[in-house]
Amino acid sequence: MDNTLEVYLGEERIFCSKGKWLYPLFELEDFLAGADLEAAQLTVKDKIVGRAAALLEIRLGVGRVEAGIMSELGRRALERHNVAYEYGTLVERILCQTEELLDDEYDPETAYEMLKARADR
Repeated sequence: MDNTLEVYLGEERIFCSKGKWLYPLFELEDFLAGADLEAAQLTVKDKIVGRAAALLEIRLGVGRVEAGIMSELGRRALERHNVAYEYGTLVERILCQTEELLDDEYDPETAYEMLKARADR
């Protein structure tokens, strides 16, 4: 996958981004705001899913998350919120300040507000 994030409705790719960090998920939020789609029917394919990405994906209401690399913190968040997932490689942590910042956070809205501030949105 050349893109860092791809979103599918069934077999059809409806969104993609080559952005870095969590910016593709903020781009997806903007895309979904203008689209007539049921987020629960979407599959997000993300290169790396840590706690922050997982909580943003949960907040967006996507039905399934597929990750190349997923952290244990991200996996726990998805499980806690009953979001289907799969991954290529599971790691204990992603070496990222955001992963540390959200170490004990499970509330998608709280995480969103923190991340939105960090992203200057």
